[in-house]
Amino acid sequence: MASDTGVDVLSDALQGKRILLAITGGIAAVESVRLARELRRHQASLTVMMTEEATKIITPLAVSWASEVDVLTSWSPEMAQLDNHDIVLVAPATRNTIAKFVHGINDSPVMMALSAARGRGSKICFVPSMHKDLFDDPVTGELLDNLLENKCNVLFDDVKEGKRKQPEPVEIVAKVCYLVNHNDKSKKIAITLGANRAPIDAVRAIQNASSGRTGWMISEYLFRKGHEIICIAGKTSSSPTFKLPLVIRDGTPDGMLEVCKEVAKSHTPDVWIHAAAVLDYYTVAEDGKKASGSENWHLELSPGPKHISELADLVKGAYRIGFKLESGVNHEILEKRALQQIERYGVDAVVANIMEDMINPNSIRARIIESNGKIRVIESEFELCSTISTLISS
Repeated sequence: MASDTGVDVLSDALQGKRILLAITGGIAAVESVRLARELRRHQASLTVMMTEEATKIITPLAVSWASEVDVLTSWSPEMAQLDNHDIVLVAPATRNTIAKFVHGINDSPVMMALSAARGRGSKICFVPSMHKDLFDDPVTGELLDNLLENKCNVLFDDVKEGKRKQPEPVEIVAKVCYLVNHNDKSKKIAITLGANRAPIDAVRAIQNASSGRTGWMISEYLFRKGHEIICIAGKTSSSPTFKLPLVIRDGTPDGMLEVCKEVAKSHTPDVWIHAAAVLDYYTVAEDGKKASGSENWHLELSPGPKHISELADLVKGAYRIGFKLESGVNHEILEKRALQQIERYGVDAVVANIMEDMINPNSIRARIIESNGKIRVIESEFELCSTISTLISS
């Protein structure tokens, strides 16, 4: 039986990473329980400190329950505040805390930890949370500018209810994962996702069946691993769990292709992942709305351009992963057709699925076929994401 403090592991983005969570005395300290548990979902090794003012808002016992570590609230002989961490996350960060940090005031273990982190060049992320009037005070702006000049990271949400509230824990932790993992080996990755939709008259259209969920999932996983992600999204019925930094939307087959070409020229991604369900056949739309009636409506569908093929000359040197969905075939035929896609379009790997497997929870989810003929059997969404991460990093 899982313990009361247990969480579901969502990724390995913070596995082996030491995170210092510093909680100061803003009212957003009440979110610390959710924040600590979200950090653990990505396997962070936590140290937690609270200022005296923070303990007046939420008890150390509650935070200890959420983080599964003893919370440090005062000075101790061990001087844990001087330990090295991969990142120090100050959430919430009051203006008082930011001002003390900027001016080097070490009047608590939290402030000493921040000073030590700055001294050794560790990554620091501040999450300010305050009333809009305080945030708009020019002095606050000067303090935040100073943080950026000191190569600190600042994360805040839009104004809501007259306040700059702390972003949702999922949003904060996703950015922390990115900051911890981003380095000179990180890649720039373009991911197409979702369905294409093409009109047949002014009010009707044909569309592929794709929610975009798999594409969002891969995008989020790779972002947390420190890669720069460019999402080219078509029609989607699912949404990402946090705000990805760059999402370009065009749900038409021709429009998505043009966006891909522009991204290839302007961003020159190192990796392309073609997870979108591109509409292979569509027609020229009739003018206006076809009147309703009992007569049959015969449509002639013509093949559209293959995006992977059209982009080939623009993405030379990039690592490319295609997707292949089949129905009513066995795995041997699926693998054969995936290899044909590799040969025809020169992609490096193909994620191959049988539709019936995807709707059957007891079936294998996918196979990844590489250009060297290697076949990887994928049994979970986590394994799909981690395998793609391994392929693009090798």
